[in-house]
Amino acid sequence: MLKQFFLLLTVTLLYSSEIELEVLGSGGPELDGRASTSYLLWVDKKARLIVDMGSGSMLRFEEEHARLEDLQAVVLTHLHIDHCVDLPSYVKAGYFSQRSASLDIIGPDDNWSFPSTSEYLDVLFGRNGAYRYMKDVLNEDSDSFQIIPFDIDEKTIRRYKDFTLTLIPVYHGNVPALAVRIDVAGKSILISGDTNDKNKNLEKIAQNVDLFVAHHAIPKHAAGYATQLHMSPTIIANIAQKSHVKRVLLTHRMNRTIGNEKESLQTIQSIYKGPVDFANDKMKIKL
Repeated sequence: MLKQFFLLLTVTLLYSSEIELEVLGSGGPELDGRASTSYLLWVDKKARLIVDMGSGSMLRFEEEHARLEDLQAVVLTHLHIDHCVDLPSYVKAGYFSQRSASLDIIGPDDNWSFPSTSEYLDVLFGRNGAYRYMKDVLNEDSDSFQIIPFDIDEKTIRRYKDFTLTLIPVYHGNVPALAVRIDVAGKSILISGDTNDKNKNLEKIAQNVDLFVAHHAIPKHAAGYATQLHMSPTIIANIAQKSHVKRVLLTHRMNRTIGNEKESLQTIQSIYKGPVDFANDKMKIKL
């Protein structure tokens, strides 16, 4: 009996961290009063992971008094402007911070129409890059801190001190894109990224997650090219139901979905019976 008590106490202490996911940006590429896509993982009140760095995300990061020194990694789900354009601003700000440790920048590999993550960073900061005056950030002897790219083209697991990432390619038309599952202190979060889930890869890492962050960029009645890039409410609901997701957060909200919340919610709840929320900038979900 005493042995069981100490085992329970050990497990409780192991998983006693305070975990929050903050939506830094809940919008898309439009001028809609929202920051573009970005998420921040807080572990015991320290900012540990950023997923996507859309326009306006750095301002939200500053408003929350987050510190670059605390980050363990960055994930870019894909290289559309509304998911990565603030990255140079974060890197520049790092020059004026106390950070000295290198920082992993994880993102998709290339294809015929998009660069790899490593090529993207070289285009920004390389010898012939747009911001070549900061080319030292790609080297170990950087005046601030080194950024290290990782190109992902297959299911990959990466472990950090406070969390584990499972990354998998998802279908987003001609755009190389990733979904990411975050396992942290006994809790799990799935961020879909932009996808219509044509290759069914989301289900492979969605099982029993505590929070499914689903990009809700098209309404139920959408048609045409947008449906090749994004999930309908029905697709979101089917993934959540089949994978036994505990909670759904709808984000990457665009003008074509804002105003259709009632319809989207009814569609999802006809299939998925768990709680569903709509994201706003600086919204925090405690796990």
